Amino acid sequence: MKSIGPHKTRDFLYATPVSDVMTTGVINCTPDTPLPVVAALMAKHRVHAIYVFDYGAEADESVELWGLVSDLDLVAAAYGPIEERTAGETAVTPLLFVKQDETVARAAQLMIENSVSHLAVVDSRTSRPIGVLSSLDVARLVAA
Repeated sequence: MKSIGPHKTRDFLYATPVSDVMTTGVINCTPDTPLPVVAALMAKHRVHAIYVFDYGAEADESVELWGLVSDLDLVAAAYGPIEERTAGETAVTPLLFVKQDETVARAAQLMIENSVSHLAVVDSRTSRPIGVLSSLDVARLVAA
């Protein structure tokens, strides 16, 4: 495989919208979900991050985005009494997100600045979650 060079890779990151490389779909739990259940959701759905939503007193359309629990967050929590921890205690908060039409370069910058491997992706019009962008998604783009 021929290398495209660092400048062309950087240009490609600036030209590619997040929507082209993100993982679509929203797997979620509530803040009071025990971490072993979060781990089971990750395994069942074969994902590396779970959204944490707070539905408040009523399960209506006004869902508050709480945070995101990644597989690395679970690994870090495994050093302690993981059975006693919840998604709300473990989630990266406030929720770090990128809009679907922003560039992968901007998303990568957010990941680096905040030392995270996952970002929530929200719809540019509604600000509702539509997927997740991971460092692996960015790596796939760079490797293409």
